[in-house]
Parts: sequence; structure tokens; C-alpha cells
Amino acid sequence: MSDKVYAISKVVGTSKKSIEDAIENAISTASKSIKHLDWFEVKETRGFIDNDKVAYYQVSLELGFRYEK
Repeated sequence: MSDKVYAISKVVGTSKKSIEDAIENAISTASKSIKHLDWFEVKETRGFIDNDKVAYYQVSLELGFRYEK
């Protein structure tokens, strides 16, 4: 097993349905451009209120990905 080097990318996902969907949206979109995604960390969770109801969720993530050697 060799040592690995990682980079971190910050992304924000949104969803009208749930926090979990906002995370999934961010990861699935980022994975189309970034190879070797290995982990994520939720940094912030926000939402937007419209007419006294949650209109959408917004989640800021840091995604860790490996560099190829």
C-alpha cells in the first residue's frame, strides 16, 4: 500500500426535498468532473423560507479526492 495525496474541493448542493438530497446532488454532480472522490464533510447547512415553509435546503461540503501518482 502506498502513501496517498489528497486535495479538497468546496461545493454547495441544494434540494427542495431534504438535506440528504442536497448532499447527494452535490456529490453526483462533482463526481462527473472530479475523479477519485473518497470522502465528504458537511461544513454548513442552510435553508430558504418562503411563505412560512422550507423552500429548499442548501449544504456546503468539502470533498476529498486522491491525486493519481
